[in-house]
Amino acid sequence: MEYDIAIIGGGPAGIMAAIACPADLNVVLLEKNSSLGVKLLLTGGGRCNITNNKPLKQLLTFFDEKNFLKHSFYTFTNDDLFSLFDFGFIEEDNNRIFPESEKSIDVLNGLKKHLKDVEIRYDYEVRKITDNFIINDEIKAKKVIIATGGVTYPQTGCDSSNYFLTDMPLTKIKYGLSPLVTKEDLSAIAGITLKNVECIYKKTRVKGDVLISHVGLTGPGIIDLSSKISKDLDYNLLEDKCDIRCEVSIDLFPELSREDLKSKLSSDFSKKGKTQIKNYLKEYLTNNFIEYFLNSIDLASDTQLSRINKKSKNRLVENLKRFTFEIVDFNKDLAKVTVGGIELKNINPKTMESKITSNLYFAGEVLDLDGPTGGYNLKIAFSTGFLAGKSASE
Repeated sequence: MEYDIAIIGGGPAGIMAAIACPADLNVVLLEKNSSLGVKLLLTGGGRCNITNNKPLKQLLTFFDEKNFLKHSFYTFTNDDLFSLFDFGFIEEDNNRIFPESEKSIDVLNGLKKHLKDVEIRYDYEVRKITDNFIINDEIKAKKVIIATGGVTYPQTGCDSSNYFLTDMPLTKIKYGLSPLVTKEDLSAIAGITLKNVECIYKKTRVKGDVLISHVGLTGPGIIDLSSKISKDLDYNLLEDKCDIRCEVSIDLFPELSREDLKSKLSSDFSKKGKTQIKNYLKEYLTNNFIEYFLNSIDLASDTQLSRINKKSKNRLVENLKRFTFEIVDFNKDLAKVTVGGIELKNINPKTMESKITSNLYFAGEVLDLDGPTGGYNLKIAFSTGFLAGKSASE
């Protein structure tokens, strides 16, 4: 059968590309799963952090490829996105937007209402596309939009083979927004959250809560930092394994400089000399974390403040400002996005069309685009998807 447009991938980008196509076109949406939006349902812990509501100029500064994204973001804005739904949204910290119901399924169902004029083929895996846009030797299309996603969360249908449906050049493919596995055994303090701390990797600093898991570190601060670490490493998931050995530090007192913290401790130690260090730190650190922290820096928890010598105090200050963990791996099964993809230099940012092959378009995570946590990556998917669908329809 012949179609005007074939869209490959029924995630956020593919769905939005289909929505952007006018009803008078013959459009088919090909999805390898038995339902649409499998990964969308997982976002925001099942609550669907649908976008980030920062002003567009400010929002763009959070992306390495802001110049590429500018046109798509202005073509399909958050107001355009909200207008698709018959329910409201709530805004939480850091301008994160969620549906009022806090249920991802409501977002998915709201999007599906706009697909009434689109033919959807479920359980349809695209294995090959010929030069004249014949898909699997049975579907012919005048134009094709590829929105197949990345390689993370393989249980949602993401697969590395999707990158090779065309001959478009690729960057190296890496993990993004992933929890980190530590060399240290943290099982004794698993579940502890370090609030409002700063995560450090080389010269990069990211503020946010850190959650300690049985195998390592996670939470917003660590998740965002992980993409920086991943981009810094030389590996390619399509060719070899990732060998990660690095250090990540936590600044437990980011609001104070080393000198200010040292001065504060000196003053407090003088006034509260009989107080044990474990009790003093309860004012600032999670109780269950204190014992682990003090053991790590070889300072007895029952030591009175007045008995802490200069060398020990300096060690205490240094670790409060830079408590270090050795990272040995990404928690690969929980990586939220893929870093890398189709090279952007070969894509027209004003249409999302390939500069190499006419009438071939790309959208979403399959491209070399990624952002931090907080609705930024769904913003990429929706805006590039809409622009691809709109452009292919013209």
